[in-house]
Amino acid sequence: MRLKFLLRPGWIGLIVLVVVFSSLCFTLLAPWQFRRNEENQAQNDAIIQSFHAAPRPLADVLPGDKAPDQRTEWSRVTFRGHYLPQAEVLGWQRTVQGEPAFEVLTPFRLDDGTSLLVDRGYVRPVNGTRAPAYAPPPPGEVTLTARVRADEQDSKHRPLFEHDGHRWAYAVNSQTVGQGSGVALRPGYFALVDGQPGVLEPLPLPQLDSGPYFSYALQWIAFGVMAILAIIYFVVTEVRPREQEKAAEPPVAPDKPAETSAERPLPRRAGRRRRSVAAAIAEDERREREELEQRQ
Repeated sequence: MRLKFLLRPGWIGLIVLVVVFSSLCFTLLAPWQFRRNEENQAQNDAIIQSFHAAPRPLADVLPGDKAPDQRTEWSRVTFRGHYLPQAEVLGWQRTVQGEPAFEVLTPFRLDDGTSLLVDRGYVRPVNGTRAPAYAPPPPGEVTLTARVRADEQDSKHRPLFEHDGHRWAYAVNSQTVGQGSGVALRPGYFALVDGQPGVLEPLPLPQLDSGPYFSYALQWIAFGVMAILAIIYFVVTEVRPREQEKAAEPPVAPDKPAETSAERPLPRRAGRRRRSVAAAIAEDERREREELEQRQ
């Protein structure tokens, strides 16, 4: 059987490895990159739409305590209330436009009594880890326009900590800030746009690009296909020399049954054949002499 060599342990291991790798490419890695591409495209569409759409009341976009999702994030909303500066927190070790920054997070009490987290923008650090002096939020009732943002997640779930006379958060997360400041906050946070009361340096919007995710997904599919083609190539190159060697072997004559002694012809002896001829000649001469004697 030509493919019997595939039952060797080395070939079995290689085939299993290719099957597992290709399956991961087709069912996990490529779909993961496709999903990231869809999420990135949805974010771009939401940001573009927020430029043209007029701000809407918060209760219309996020009724009750509904958390922001992919459809509502980046939408511009308006709400009215007052700041709670005593519960203010700074975002630790942030990066804005490629440089270190601290984000100023101030809880905000709405007219209906609920509270939310407002991101007033960013400030640059002093000496690497110290917060500079910055303007406090205005007192009294104000109306704000902000962009809806989903909570960031800290994989280590670290609480707030004290440093340089401020409370600090590792991630902009309403639940973490609420637990550390003692103010119950609704899910998500709201980044102020330029020109709003209490805004510092407003956070810039992310760049609108498609990203590399779609090309990465195609690459994973290509890797899976290449792995399958490679194992097929190795099998063909292993089979072809075997067939060539078999074709180069001389044909083997079929086995003949052994001849018995009775069936095997006896070898002729050249000496006996010569004596028989001489005897025949002598016999003829003898007969001729006898005939001549009888005639006489």
